[in-house]
Amino acid sequence: MTKAVVTKADTFRALHRRPDPADPLILPGPWDAASARALVDAGFPALATPSAGVAASLGYEDGETPADEMFAAVARIVRAVDVPVSADVEDGYGLPPKELVERLLETGAVGCNLEDSGQGGLKDPHAHAEWLAEVRAAAGDRLFINARVDTFVRGVKDPERAIERAALYIAAGADCVYPIDAPLDVLPLLRAGIEGPINVFARLDGEGPSKTEPTELAELGRQGATRITFGPGLQRRATHALRDIAAALKK
Repeated sequence: MTKAVVTKADTFRALHRRPDPADPLILPGPWDAASARALVDAGFPALATPSAGVAASLGYEDGETPADEMFAAVARIVRAVDVPVSADVEDGYGLPPKELVERLLETGAVGCNLEDSGQGGLKDPHAHAEWLAEVRAAAGDRLFINARVDTFVRGVKDPERAIERAALYIAAGADCVYPIDAPLDVLPLLRAGIEGPINVFARLDGEGPSKTEPTELAELGRQGATRITFGPGLQRRATHALRDIAAALKK
């Protein structure tokens, strides 16, 4: 009998099956190869790159990184570690689904974040769901698709709108949904209304409605978070620490 080969994508997908709600998957966000190695050395079983953190490391504002540079940065991170890496590739840079999948797989990433808004605001959810379905068809089971729901970050506060979009994206084949900037008090409602894993954004930079300390991560899991990411929070904390060190050297 031929033994089944377990891929990094399989491993990454399995990490989202959390038997204990108080033990959510914590996915810190590296912005370069050195930070990725530091996070793996700390014991994290998988990583998720933040587009804003990578942009800052490359000298760009969030949302302004050229696609080629983002894919190259992701490839360097993947090459530096031996754990699964998911890549934030914003709204896909206007690439056709097949090309987007090919370029992600070329980096070695096993997952991706895909946003449902762009320069013109929120995208039509039905059209976006169709696009996600094409990404899923092109990727098969080789990529874990985390579909970001941007209603809260775009000022739409009604959680039902986020739930409606999440249902469309899951039906299209998304593995997980990410209602970014959802207030913590609506997380139980989102959990009740959404089938499948939910990514929760925990801020470590002291900003926004979901500011969270590390000691509270288990509580986020109990309220409904399957996995927790920090966006560019770690990169910003590291930059602040470097500024403090530099200031002390100038004294």
